[in-house]
Amino acid sequence: MSNYSNDVPGNWFEDPILRGVPGTGNDAVGDDNPLGWQVDALCSQTDPEAFFPEKGGSTRDAKRICAQCTVRTECLDFALENDERFGIWGGLSERERRKYRRRG
Repeated sequence: MSNYSNDVPGNWFEDPILRGVPGTGNDAVGDDNPLGWQVDALCSQTDPEAFFPEKGGSTRDAKRICAQCTVRTECLDFALENDERFGIWGGLSERERRKYRRRG
């Protein structure tokens, strides 16, 4: 038998802003932080597994979220600049990003 308690301690949550986690808080926005756009990314507020489906899995849910996202362009630019090979970025799958690169 386990001695673990099912009670969650009152201090279980540590605020990433107060802890100074990079990409959060006041340093996350503005021209000084090239990743500041991620603060406004809708994908950061949803299940990340939707954006990294298994091979042959549906990308529909992720693309629906991307279509409503205000930082979709920044996200796609990031993926292209960093040669992201997995996941949905800026509303495009890996295959779609490869085609986009060839056209551009």
